[in-house]
Amino acid sequence: MCGIVGYVGDRDAGDVLVKGLKRLEYRGYDSAGVAILNGQMSIQKGKGKVVNLEKLIKVNGVKGNIGIGHTRWATHGEPNDVNSHPHLSESGKVAVVHNGIIENYGSLKKKLSDNGRTFKSQTDTEIIAQLIEEIYSKSKDISFEQAIRLTLKQIVGTYGLAIVNIEEPGKIYIARKGSPLLLGIGDNEMFIASDASPIVEYTNKVVYLDDGEMAVVDRSSYEVKTIEDVSLTKEVHELAISLDEIEKAGYPHFMLKEIFEQPKALADCLRGRINPKKGTVQLGGVADVMDQIVKANRIVIAACGTSWHSALVGEYLFEYLAKAPVEVEYASEFRYRDPLIGEGDVLLVISQSGETADTLAALREARERGALVLGICNVVGSTISRETDAGVFTHAGPEIGVASTKAFTAQVVVLTMMALELAMRKGTITKEKAKKYIKELDQIPGKVEQILKECDETTREMARLFTYAPNFLYLGRSYNFPVALEGALKLKEISYIHAEGYPAAEMKHGPIALIDEMMPVVVIAATDHTNDKMISNIEEVKARKGRIISIMNKENSDVEELSEFSISIPSTYDCFSPLLTVIPLQLLSYYIAVNRGCNVDQPRNLAKSVTVE
Repeated sequence: MCGIVGYVGDRDAGDVLVKGLKRLEYRGYDSAGVAILNGQMSIQKGKGKVVNLEKLIKVNGVKGNIGIGHTRWATHGEPNDVNSHPHLSESGKVAVVHNGIIENYGSLKKKLSDNGRTFKSQTDTEIIAQLIEEIYSKSKDISFEQAIRLTLKQIVGTYGLAIVNIEEPGKIYIARKGSPLLLGIGDNEMFIASDASPIVEYTNKVVYLDDGEMAVVDRSSYEVKTIEDVSLTKEVHELAISLDEIEKAGYPHFMLKEIFEQPKALADCLRGRINPKKGTVQLGGVADVMDQIVKANRIVIAACGTSWHSALVGEYLFEYLAKAPVEVEYASEFRYRDPLIGEGDVLLVISQSGETADTLAALREARERGALVLGICNVVGSTISRETDAGVFTHAGPEIGVASTKAFTAQVVVLTMMALELAMRKGTITKEKAKKYIKELDQIPGKVEQILKECDETTREMARLFTYAPNFLYLGRSYNFPVALEGALKLKEISYIHAEGYPAAEMKHGPIALIDEMMPVVVIAATDHTNDKMISNIEEVKARKGRIISIMNKENSDVEELSEFSISIPSTYDCFSPLLTVIPLQLLSYYIAVNRGCNVDQPRNLAKSVTVE
């Protein structure tokens, strides 16, 4: 979950690396560091944010035209100066930055220690630098590249690696297994990064490394090979993002910007895929496999975190509209329980980044067992987009804030379109009904924009009242039960307030014991077919002096009368309501976190793209 950046060319490497690390900081922000070659190996690193590193480089006057950098999310070893990357070999000639986990580092460390090597850090990464040097120094007949290759064959685990050697001052070596790396091709300069954000300012031409590949890079050329030393010809891709998309554009936080980008993101997601006049849905990314989906025994959806919540909404949509049996799995648990999946089944994986390690593991497990594997992700060129049989991009634009917002609503929109297309193919809804749904779906971006305009100030005021509440309870039914889970997750992620999401009827089976005058209870009462039952649940909370915050349809006066605070949203079909009800919950969590002085875009202990298991 760390961020890697590298540069070789005519620019000042320190400037390029620091700017790139700032753009990658959402991937990890425990510590940061660089290795810059300038006749010697200059290592600048330490605990804390990239801005601290920037000051250190300026104070020490470090200059050079080639270097590698890293921003860390700790796995092995606490965040401190010593455990920060880059890590050096014992001689100080080899420097390594690493994203991933080396599972057999303990046995390798013991072996190297027995051979007399001294370690300085607690990290698994240091053994890579030490092992490369051990192999290279003890064999006169192999190149440094071969030493790296032999090292990669010995380590077990996942890695994205960038390596420099003071004896080869014009080259950067990179390698990938389970952790994303891409190469940016400039004019007599090359860039390396974990994702496109540090590169887009300089070039839009990139090469994506796949698992089991490594490359040797200098300022004017690159060579990609397999770890088995087989040369490869890689396709050069053109980046689809712009520099403006990864800037804050005047907003105080990326999260707030991304909340307010949702009308555009959802419109972009729908564009060219639905025709409200004709009442049609056409998802080109799955067109070739739609017959297989129609005939599938069942659909299994696997995801993590917020994407898992969108999957739960998808389950309701597929079962209601297309009458298709659906199971939703935590991707992190999927392959550890010998799942019953195979030919005739469909696995649909969902990931904003397209690089989530657990989701990729589920994908590969299902594919090995013969299932058709589909993907929903946001990042073109990501591993999931390349390894699935077919899939759909959300086209939500870059999401930098660690707490996902527009990715959730865009994923739900894609799931809605998939469910509608499948329903029409199967004949489980009439053409007239489908046309009504599609016409309403086309109105959703505008309704989201209306909510943002009307409820921003209301949620801001509510946040002032509940900033120091010790706990929150979120209740929803049917389509909005997953929204209750998502609302609670958002509050936990960025404000550090304990919160739970529950199906409203389950409140009586435990959580009701917690309710008193100090417990805010957020009730999502925007699903018409469960409204009477939800009113009963609100009465139960009110009888125990719980403080009721309701998200409701504008005409739902019964709920409004029972609520201490309420936010009204436009009416829509029940199955589309999660796209609207989640918006006030995102704003509420944001403003509470801001009031508490939390780092909204970089909440403690979290990283955006979870590329380790």
